[in-house]
Amino acid sequence: MQMPPVFPLFESASNIEEGNSIVNQHITRISIDTVPDAGLVYEHATELLYEQKHNENSYKAYRSELTTFFHWCFDVAGQTPASLTRREIARYIDYCQHPPENLIGYFNVAQFKLDKASGERVPNHAWRPFVGKKALGKEQPYSLSENALKTKIAILSSFYSYLMSEDYCERNPAQAWMNHSRFSSKKKYQVKMEEGSVLSFTELQWSYVIASVEQLAKEEPELHQRSLFLIKLIYFCYLRISEVGARAGYSPVMGQFKQDKQTGIWSFYIPLSKGGKRRSVAISKALLAGLVEYRRHLKLPDYPTQGDNHPLFIRHRAAGRGRDVGAINANLGIRQIREEIENIIEHAAKSAENDGFGEDSKQMRGLTAHNIRHTGITHDININGRPLSHVQADAGHESIDTTSQYLHTSQIERHQSAQNKVLDHLQGIE
Repeated sequence: MQMPPVFPLFESASNIEEGNSIVNQHITRISIDTVPDAGLVYEHATELLYEQKHNENSYKAYRSELTTFFHWCFDVAGQTPASLTRREIARYIDYCQHPPENLIGYFNVAQFKLDKASGERVPNHAWRPFVGKKALGKEQPYSLSENALKTKIAILSSFYSYLMSEDYCERNPAQAWMNHSRFSSKKKYQVKMEEGSVLSFTELQWSYVIASVEQLAKEEPELHQRSLFLIKLIYFCYLRISEVGARAGYSPVMGQFKQDKQTGIWSFYIPLSKGGKRRSVAISKALLAGLVEYRRHLKLPDYPTQGDNHPLFIRHRAAGRGRDVGAINANLGIRQIREEIENIIEHAAKSAENDGFGEDSKQMRGLTAHNIRHTGITHDININGRPLSHVQADAGHESIDTTSQYLHTSQIERHQSAQNKVLDHLQGIE
């Protein structure tokens, strides 16, 4: 099979959910050979694209830019997008302004085509990431217009804002480049991080989430024992959804719960996270008890052993599409986990609303599965009093400054603590 010099990575909007087995193999090879977290960052990009699929023009623009950007990151620079700085973005822009001749095409072709022999969609060998122009039948020198450059940086900035909202990276190098470029004063091209992306549930709101999922687990255990343990795991271990959801090259298993033979302490091992890093997260007695309860529900021994490859969160029904079509015992993917948790949050929000907490209910509906990670970190620092260095290690933060951002309280808590402030603490002493 003849392949193009650059792999197209993302299917059309109508095929984005099914994915592409050839692309998955390609990304897996990159993860093994050069960029360990290629599969993870690719999954994030796919999620962002999925959100654009109902807007054809937006989808095509994001798809084209992310494909070109990932080609440069993986094939040219050999770096993960999470590690880039403003300097690397400048190098990428220079690459796009002067791309190799063999990567320039002079007519638009589909990125994928149907292979009649196999019945699969395969990369189109005639596709190229850069499209030049012809005049009077002659190929013209390739050039990147100023408007195309602005669009390119705006899309990258939006992508990095998405990664930041998922706590996958701590800076937006595309926005940093924009701020130091000749476009810096043109604010319409600046993309801000999503509002509410670092919010956490208040204690009241969180109590409704837990009460709701516990109630559902009792009423419908076959459906919601999984939901209960999923929420406990994310909260106690500050996990990102990508660390508990299946994706190309990663399928979480029970054997990631490990017991230290010397101390007897249990931890949850994450073999691959952002930047290709690995970490172990210490787990609480409450989470360990939740693990035992969940495994008993699955009719498994109380504790996992080394090499236990039982999927962590198995599907209730066989997948109808995508990588795991027809498989029942496959792990839940990132999108399915998001949807399951969002349903729990909606159930909790309705309960809060019925009890007269209308504003809390409204705020809860604006939060997502990722805010559970923020809630676990916030509660541990501000309520449980865990040392910042311990939380930093378990959360996988590169800098203690990132962890320090969680040293806050809600507006209500701040108002309550301000009620009893006095001017003179020694007043009345004679």
